[in-house]
Amino acid sequence: MPVSAGQDPITVAVLHGGETPPGLERHAGDARLRFAADAGELAAVLPGSDVLLTWDFTSDAVKDVWEATDTDALRWVHTASAGVDRVAFPALLASGATLTNSRGVFDRPIAEFVLGAVIAFAKDTARSLTLQRERTWRHRETETVAGKVATVVGSGPIGRAVADLLGAVGMRVRLVGRRAADGVHAFDELPGLLPDTDHLVLAAPLTDATRGMLHAGTIALLPERARVVNVGRGALVVQDDLTDALATGRLAGAALDVFETEPLPATSPLWAMEHVLLSPHMSGDVVGWKDMLVELFADNLARFRDGRELRNVVDPERGYVSSSAGKV
Repeated sequence: MPVSAGQDPITVAVLHGGETPPGLERHAGDARLRFAADAGELAAVLPGSDVLLTWDFTSDAVKDVWEATDTDALRWVHTASAGVDRVAFPALLASGATLTNSRGVFDRPIAEFVLGAVIAFAKDTARSLTLQRERTWRHRETETVAGKVATVVGSGPIGRAVADLLGAVGMRVRLVGRRAADGVHAFDELPGLLPDTDHLVLAAPLTDATRGMLHAGTIALLPERARVVNVGRGALVVQDDLTDALATGRLAGAALDVFETEPLPATSPLWAMEHVLLSPHMSGDVVGWKDMLVELFADNLARFRDGRELRNVVDPERGYVSSSAGKV
């Protein structure tokens, strides 16, 4: 259903975490902006606000202040991320406020990141850099990616973009979604797909069904040559189980962009593993990404003002944007 803003100027609360969204004032038109850096400030600006923009999508401030704050006026919550797990808590979902995300901004960048990780493993890039620093000439043979099997969990835009790029370099790609569809395997088929998987790519939203999906049991189904690439959410993986599998050689490697605890503690053994590629939750963050996030929100703000359908409406039962939601 369209969300109508009515006739009065729109009031937008912005949880920014210390960084103001670039150009937001210019794009906001006559909307009244109320900025909050943290939970304390958010509790002060949220009452009476029509809209909440969670620019700081790593913060739990919305959940922390929700129950003790007057949110009766709030009709729309937007998060500047593809994942909604920090804001899709039961009380917000039950409030009647429409929840939208930033789907579409990160698809291609994350797909390129995954392809880069797959090729880096195949061509032993990390070892080449180490030997270069050591001024050591050591000839080796590397792998080809053509013909290798990639199982991509997550059939939304990010997962499909990953599948397209991996397929373009000759990999055999299986896409796994919540349920079976044309060209998509159902999530409950995943155990049967793991034994011949060379690269397991996790690009699924974090839901009750996907939380902890990669654990000792599912890892045991993968061949020892398999590598794991996680660009979804850290909680998709039982990190201790994955760490143990990597330490013992049960898996050949992993490229991890997200973790159970972020930043990843300096005490984590993952830091020292030669066959592990670590990055600080940046797989979708390319030059200009913040501007794209603001432009997406601004477009939805105009839609909200006019009473038109919002883009990227999250299905409160599924916890992600369904294929039929969020019409442009």
